[in-house]
Amino acid sequence: MKDSGKIGILTGGGDVPGLNSVIKSVVYRASEMGRSVVGIRKGWEGLTNLDATQPMDSRYARLLTRENTRAIDRSGGTVLHTSRTNPARMRKSVLPATITQAELDSLARDDDTFDFTPIVLRNLEKLGISCLVVIGGDDTLGYAAKLYAAGFPVIAIPKTMDNDVRGTEYCVGFSTAITRAKELVTRQRTTLGSHERIGIFRIFGRDAGFTALYTAYVTSARCVIPEFAFDLDLLLGLLMEDKRNNPSNYALLIASEGATWATQNVEDYGVADAYGHRKKKNIGEVLAEVIHERTHEETMVSDLTYDLRSGDPDAVDQVVATTFANLALDLIASGVFGRMVAVREGRYAHAPLPDPALGPRKVDVAKLYNTRRYRPQYSGKLGDPLFLISA
Repeated sequence: MKDSGKIGILTGGGDVPGLNSVIKSVVYRASEMGRSVVGIRKGWEGLTNLDATQPMDSRYARLLTRENTRAIDRSGGTVLHTSRTNPARMRKSVLPATITQAELDSLARDDDTFDFTPIVLRNLEKLGISCLVVIGGDDTLGYAAKLYAAGFPVIAIPKTMDNDVRGTEYCVGFSTAITRAKELVTRQRTTLGSHERIGIFRIFGRDAGFTALYTAYVTSARCVIPEFAFDLDLLLGLLMEDKRNNPSNYALLIASEGATWATQNVEDYGVADAYGHRKKKNIGEVLAEVIHERTHEETMVSDLTYDLRSGDPDAVDQVVATTFANLALDLIASGVFGRMVAVREGRYAHAPLPDPALGPRKVDVAKLYNTRRYRPQYSGKLGDPLFLISA
């Protein structure tokens, strides 16, 4: 397609610290290249709900400049805002008011949903955008792959504090999540010790246990992860052992939200989102009840999930976010599309867009997780990448 010099950028899915650093760096680098940047607001919702008769409607699109992005990297969240909209599966209940019946009739449909990809392509054309930088996790980047397959130039930047996007060893937001989790767990040790309780810390990780594993790594705690169904009796024995051996008579457990044990799954609840995910019941609360019932020990449950994605990024995330943005602009300048910037074997690189059919990247249990001690593996790291596992 004709290159207008105008780059689009959006953030989708959950927010993480570092997104604004990516946005600012894309804008600054683009200005040096003589290109303008249009920020798409509210993720893919911006490109499905945009009014094509007035495409620069500030509800869903805004011109980004050096002046209006100058200080955004000093805070967390995303100035473009975000959503979990899936253009490939737009439900009747959330169809934009701007869509006409004739347009709706022309779209492919499946049961109660419509594929809005033609609308997304039309709106990108109306905005004069010739390529799109998409910042997101598995779901957001999954649709980016579909859009690229439909012929639109796309570059992806991986972000998620779960660190589970395929093709990269690191995603924006991960370091801050671990840094913040360590601070919160360390702070709550005093309360656990004062009351001599077993502390259970619930952390995001529906499908992959990286965040729980690395938090356990830096806090010397036990952890349970989705990739390995733990034995409840063994876990209880280990926690009681930790409690007895601790002068302050407390124990710690870091639990991924998707962790489960051999005889029970933690149930999902609520309506599925646009990508088919339902919320999970709190593994911390479920385990706390079982622990108290089986051991008569008092427990304390702390949900660390949203605390980890709030606030400004740490230094690692700011460095990676800034570098990923510049790598994306390097690829655009070279006319290379359909790629995701990445870290591979500890080095900056780029990789194919993640294939949604493959699902998220998983913890290599054999290499990284001690299944008899429910701890990270600390030995045998010589030659490993900085973040412990190859992509």
